[in-house]
Amino acid sequence: MSDDPIRLAAVDGEAVPRKGLKAVLESNVINHERLPMLEVVCERMVRIFATSMRNLTSDAIEVNLERITSVRFGDFMDNIALPAMFGVFQVKPWESYGVVTVDAGLIYGIVDALLGGRGGTRSLPPEGRTFTTIESSLVSRVVQMALDDFASAFEEIAPVAMGLERMELSPRFAAIAEPSNVAAVATYSVNMEGRGGVFSVLLPYATLEPVREKLLQRFMGEKAGRDRIWADHMASELYNTQVVVDVVLGEKMMPLRDVRGLKVGDTISLSNSPDDALQVHCGGVPLGRAHIGQRSSNIAIRMATDIAKGYPK
Repeated sequence: MSDDPIRLAAVDGEAVPRKGLKAVLESNVINHERLPMLEVVCERMVRIFATSMRNLTSDAIEVNLERITSVRFGDFMDNIALPAMFGVFQVKPWESYGVVTVDAGLIYGIVDALLGGRGGTRSLPPEGRTFTTIESSLVSRVVQMALDDFASAFEEIAPVAMGLERMELSPRFAAIAEPSNVAAVATYSVNMEGRGGVFSVLLPYATLEPVREKLLQRFMGEKAGRDRIWADHMASELYNTQVVVDVVLGEKMMPLRDVRGLKVGDTISLSNSPDDALQVHCGGVPLGRAHIGQRSSNIAIRMATDIAKGYPK
């Protein structure tokens, strides 16, 4: 590994280069695979969630997918502006977890809409004010609805169920992965007649591992590395291929001196009798055993053993 400085750390007010494995682990540069199908799922979520919010609030709802990024879990949680709510949910088939973050603007927008507020832009409550039980209950209801809609958008990839386990007010209590773990984050903006904010759905890459191959597809139903039509065509052509089959009447070990002395008319005695099953070869590979006979004035054989069971392929 190179000893070139990768990142600087402050020690006693001076910049000290970090080297080696520590610099790699703490680097802000993240190399990750693009997951085209995950982007499709997140885009489908916009339409489904917007419909659910309209049915819930009877307001004109506008939902937009702001961005899809890959970040380290610790960096993302440290940059969340407080106050905010953190919904920890479980993806039950995969036995893994994710986090939904809701900013203060959307929290108060949801509460105002569900309690019959008139809408419009309003100033947020002062910093340091904690959320009430009623506010937490209303927001958790919307978060669970968002998770159900996200699961619906995921149905084409894999059937999943996302259940909200708890709502937290501090990012420290919503830690579901190591700070250095990489996660995919989809951020949405919600506008409810002048009020609203943003929420994000965070899924660690470890959570997505069971469906990683499907998420790497470029379009729905793609079979990576295999063309089914071409495979069927190849199979049909192989069945029509002509092959040369050899029937071994018998084998006998002879000294090279005797072989060189063979003349026309000499007889070589074999140990097989006319009723014995003879070996059948194709390209030097033994296929099985068969009885030799005659049919329609042609020499024919009848297989005495199954090819698959009698000999390895």
